[in-house]
Amino acid sequence: MASSEVAAKKTETKMAIKIDNKIVGYSLKKDDAEVEQPKKPEKDVMHEDIARPDELKGYTYKIKTPLSDHAMYITINNLVLNQGTEHEQEYPFEVFINSKNMEQFQWILALTRVISAVFRKGGDAVFLAEELKQVFDPQGGYFKKGGRFMPSLVAEIGEVLETHMKKIGLIKDEELSEAHKALIAEKRAALESANADNADPGVSESAAEYPPGAQLCNKCNATAVVMLDGCMTCLSCGDSKCG
Repeated sequence: MASSEVAAKKTETKMAIKIDNKIVGYSLKKDDAEVEQPKKPEKDVMHEDIARPDELKGYTYKIKTPLSDHAMYITINNLVLNQGTEHEQEYPFEVFINSKNMEQFQWILALTRVISAVFRKGGDAVFLAEELKQVFDPQGGYFKKGGRFMPSLVAEIGEVLETHMKKIGLIKDEELSEAHKALIAEKRAALESANADNADPGVSESAAEYPPGAQLCNKCNATAVVMLDGCMTCLSCGDSKCG
């Protein structure tokens, strides 16, 4: 008997099943791989439909600039998403800036409202810090304690936002490798030792954070660029013209 006839006989045998009871319903049999698995609960994300709770977790940062005799206080309140779960995450919800100096009150108030609106809209708000840090004052910036240059007051507000976002984990800090840190520390110690004989005895060692003659770094705005092995290298962020 040919193989095709054998297959036909088997098909007829399978089809010839007598059903005595009345059919009241049916379902399709699925393989185990096709059986739907229970979905894991999705983690909450920030969006504009989230209402402001009665209580928020806040952080206040103080900045003092040579532009004013009064300090400025920046308060950032966070909303805690997925509280009590493995996906718990703080997310900035609103920002307030207070100072005794009322000269710049109007634009600072407008800035805080725009930043808060972006926070409440949801999505990635990390870009705010970078955008604010790129604002330059046409009248010139100023140096903070330790020789760090700030191109404008807005840029320093952006740096505070960046610091806050790093603290709550929205921005991952790119740290130097241990080998790179050790090399910079070694070269810095050699420079300080070489400059010790030429140092002004009237100037304390703590007057400057980096060796005398250091230049401004275009990457981190710290006055920390020195010549190391024939290459200009920043002792603060490790940026080097030689790669």
